[in-house]
Amino acid sequence: MTDTTISARGGVPERPSLDGLEETWARRWQEDGTYAFDRTKERSDVYAIDTPPPTVSGELHMGHVFSYTHTDTVARFQRMRGRTVFYPMGWDDNGLPTERRVQNVYGVRPDPSLPYDKDWRPPAAPVDDAARKNPTAISRRNFIELCELLTVEDEKAFEALWRRLGLSVDWSLTYTTIGSAARAASQRAFLRNLARGEAYQAEAPTLWDIGYGTAVAQAELEDRERPGAYHRLRFTGPDGREVLIDTTRPELLPACVALVCHPDDERYADLVGAAARTPVFGVEVPVRAHPLADPAKGTGIAMVCTFGDLTDVTWWRELRLDTRVVIGRDGRLLPEPPAGVPAEPYAALAGQTVNGARRTLVELLADAGDLVGEPRPITHPVKFYERGDRPLEIVSTRQWYLRNGGRDAGLREELLARGRALRWVPEHMRHRYEHWVGGLTGDWLVSRQRFFGVPVPVWYRLDDAGEPDWSHPLTPDEAMLPIDPTSEPPPGYEETQRGEPGGFTGDPDVLDTWATSSLTPQIVGGWETDPDLFARVFPMDLRPQGHDIIRTWLFATVARSHLEHGALPWHTAVLSGWILDPDRKKMSKSKGNVVTPMALLERNGSDAVRYWAANGKPGMDLAFDPAQVKVGRRLATKLLNASRFALGLGAADALRAAATQPLDTAMLAELSGVVATATTAFDGYDHTAALMATEAFFWRFCDDYIELVKERAYGTGPAADSARAALATALSVQLRLFAPVLPFVTEEVWSWWRYGSVHRAPWPTTYEVGRAMEAPGDPELLRLAADALGQVRRAKSERKLSMKADVPLAEALGPAAVLDQLGTVADDLRAAGRIAKLDLLPDRTTELVIACAF
Repeated sequence: MTDTTISARGGVPERPSLDGLEETWARRWQEDGTYAFDRTKERSDVYAIDTPPPTVSGELHMGHVFSYTHTDTVARFQRMRGRTVFYPMGWDDNGLPTERRVQNVYGVRPDPSLPYDKDWRPPAAPVDDAARKNPTAISRRNFIELCELLTVEDEKAFEALWRRLGLSVDWSLTYTTIGSAARAASQRAFLRNLARGEAYQAEAPTLWDIGYGTAVAQAELEDRERPGAYHRLRFTGPDGREVLIDTTRPELLPACVALVCHPDDERYADLVGAAARTPVFGVEVPVRAHPLADPAKGTGIAMVCTFGDLTDVTWWRELRLDTRVVIGRDGRLLPEPPAGVPAEPYAALAGQTVNGARRTLVELLADAGDLVGEPRPITHPVKFYERGDRPLEIVSTRQWYLRNGGRDAGLREELLARGRALRWVPEHMRHRYEHWVGGLTGDWLVSRQRFFGVPVPVWYRLDDAGEPDWSHPLTPDEAMLPIDPTSEPPPGYEETQRGEPGGFTGDPDVLDTWATSSLTPQIVGGWETDPDLFARVFPMDLRPQGHDIIRTWLFATVARSHLEHGALPWHTAVLSGWILDPDRKKMSKSKGNVVTPMALLERNGSDAVRYWAANGKPGMDLAFDPAQVKVGRRLATKLLNASRFALGLGAADALRAAATQPLDTAMLAELSGVVATATTAFDGYDHTAALMATEAFFWRFCDDYIELVKERAYGTGPAADSARAALATALSVQLRLFAPVLPFVTEEVWSWWRYGSVHRAPWPTTYEVGRAMEAPGDPELLRLAADALGQVRRAKSERKLSMKADVPLAEALGPAAVLDQLGTVADDLRAAGRIAKLDLLPDRTTELVIACAF
């Protein structure tokens, strides 16, 4: 690798400053193509990164800065190791977060029944709360255009922040998950899944978010503790026997289809196979046994409703029970009772919200004498969509699914084997993957009843009565992709046949955002559109991501690659931890403890913020600490000033010369060890260990070595030449060691005296450092000299003297072997300590002692 990117040296400025470096170098890197991917290289010379595309539906936060800085250190290290780095950036503008943001900003809501209005224009400025509460209805197509308009503006702001942070991505590779290439790749993969039988459609109980009006998948659930109450209901068994049931959802009583107890529960053994009648409605339901019934919970016997929770779904499916659905997609009880349920008592519930129906039914139970005792308050976990604000309901809907091993033991084991073949950093994160895959209870629900997303690319024939033929979907040729079946007709049909008997209808749904994001390696790698590029980058080398989306993004990407390519999508996954506030609580917008990064970057400089981020290891949480950011700025400032000092001594002209003096070779020998440590750490994706080793040496280099040799370096002759040569090598090596973490200040200093970019310079090696020494050095000698100088400094400090104060006499006491070593650097020690006379007195003490006389 050669230094060819930046052609000229700038010289050392009189007053170097960190201010303005980000604007200067971000512009130069873009103009010079410093981080451009070279697609002529062979696959063995490529390092490909599957960069997470952040969701552009708000602001980037410190968690993004934290994890993306980690990835950037890897990219910069690999580039300096001689690889051409495939480092794209994507924007995830697909899905519910974008829709919600558009609705909030512009006060609109999509209405598919409305025609497209080409003259409609959005408000010129964000609307107020009143407009949000009474949104304007617009057509689906107008709404999608508005989503596209807003995401473009968001993406500009995101790119500006990433450039400010110094991410070394190749911006020519940028993609969006709603862009044409992404839509085509997502639809192509879905159609191939469909052709192989891996995608299928089914009418089934579905987790439903009422607020968003869409189905959600198992991977998008989260439990939230909510207050509730146990209500004890009196059912009537054979011969009038009382059967008591505890439930937190009495409003689902008209949906009851069975009572269930444990097979070994002797209290109800005689009831199994018989029937009981529901209170209020008097509907006869069977009593069945199932191992999931918990004898210790409530009364030990539960009512099964279609559907109250996921356990109800399991019982309904495995016991082959009837279906009595009472809750609609709007979260209200249906206007008509299910079959077999009397209309008169149900009429009081029809059309009510879940909470309203609960209150009404509790009153009906009390009036009938079938509510036993008072409701007992509890707090219990309730299922929510991770982005929703209302508890999920379970309704019966027709949806698209992808096979993921949830119902196929063979496929499950294949996906577990893929997880074992993947390199995990840190390794223990693999257990989260295995826990998730092993706990899957069903296939991946990939359809969503929303608007801004990748359309499900199928149509359905309509029979003579206008009913869709769900079993035989019409599919496009891959050459037609991307397509929108709601606005384009299928092959062989005209648009005038849409919705007409004997014609067709398009699938109105879009794919889950993860169904597209799970294809990021294929999208950015040019799958099926650029075979040459795809062969050079796939499978990729690295997937960096948060540990909290192992179950979604990582697993889904592994599953899609396994099904399509029979391979892992990447070799290594590096997992980031969370950012915590100073009280060690996870930062989140809902808690109001988020720190916005741009102001921090402008105030402290990007290198300082990157330094803070790099102090967090993969997989480990890190507390946001403004003091640590200040340490980073101090380090960057010191690097400027120490470099200016070393170059002012003439180090730039001594770069190719060899160090000959013992102290110089001692320093370089220690530096060689730092190079080995940092290289091993980066190879193991431990940027923190690499930074710690480099930083610790740098401060010793500044505080000890430079102080010890600066008088000699000011002089002339072989000894002075040796000092300047050592300074030059040390500066060159340390700039490259710091470059992955502190890209701006290292590039600035490099430009003063070297050609090209430090980020295109070769990573330092122990061989390079060794070649700069005339003879091997002893790192202990530098530590010994530093110890001696430190004792002289303490003596002056204790007497409240300036460090420039002269020391008329200093006596060095210690073992003879130690003093023999000290004697080889005595001249440097005398000069640094301003010691007029230094006496070496062997074997007076067991450790080195420097006694100063003033």
